Amino acid sequence: MGEKKSLAIATALTLLLPVLCVCLATADTSPQASAIVRALEARYHDARTLHAVFLERYSDSRQGVQVESGTVYFSRPGRMRWEYESPEQKLFISDGKNVWFYVPADHTVTRAPVKQTADWRTPLALLTENVRLSQVCGNIELGSEPPGTPGNVVLHCRPRGQKQKKSTAQTKERELSIARPSDEFDEVLLQVNPDTGELAEVRILEPAGIELEYRFGNWKENEPLQESLFHFQAPAGVAIVNEQDLQ
Repeated sequence: MGEKKSLAIATALTLLLPVLCVCLATADTSPQASAIVRALEARYHDARTLHAVFLERYSDSRQGVQVESGTVYFSRPGRMRWEYESPEQKLFISDGKNVWFYVPADHTVTRAPVKQTADWRTPLALLTENVRLSQVCGNIELGSEPPGTPGNVVLHCRPRGQKQKKSTAQTKERELSIARPSDEFDEVLLQVNPDTGELAEVRILEPAGIELEYRFGNWKENEPLQESLFHFQAPAGVAIVNEQDLQ
């Protein structure tokens, strides 16, 4: 995957969860978008477990486009498991305390405390928690562009404080603590079914033309999931590396 892509993805998923378990608060939300947000909230609010198939698409000006796919699992409280199946096997687990990223071909696993990691996948663990979209979005609007799936709609989430790019260091620090470890996204686009509230796609737009996209399908809710799915045991001979040592 490459360290740059890993860190970008790591930076990206910090948004997704608040997006999925939405509770409107102080975000400036248009009347048209409010109904969609409420549908999204209702869809996932009471889920104890979730799993879905996903497609991850990462693009930047240097590496071009990279596409991966697999299955993702979520469980209360705040745990998840991303099983990458194509083009190579990889595993990302959050057990509520630490996150683990394992690439069998590299014989290495990266570990980081949940509170310290910048990985964009991490907040998605909160998919089964109650999180306010307003923690991340200062403005939520209904987009005019056609969605990838007919019948769906697109919500635009713009980061809090976007219009105050030149804020003081103290203000910026406060914004980061509210939103996520890295405050470098320009916009997040959410593709939602307005009737069912089902989330179909999340696109994160970052500076320098970086885009990270997650498409979800075949959502299953409240099905029994084995506890072992959310715990990582390093295989014999696999080195454990702390994420902060790579930065």
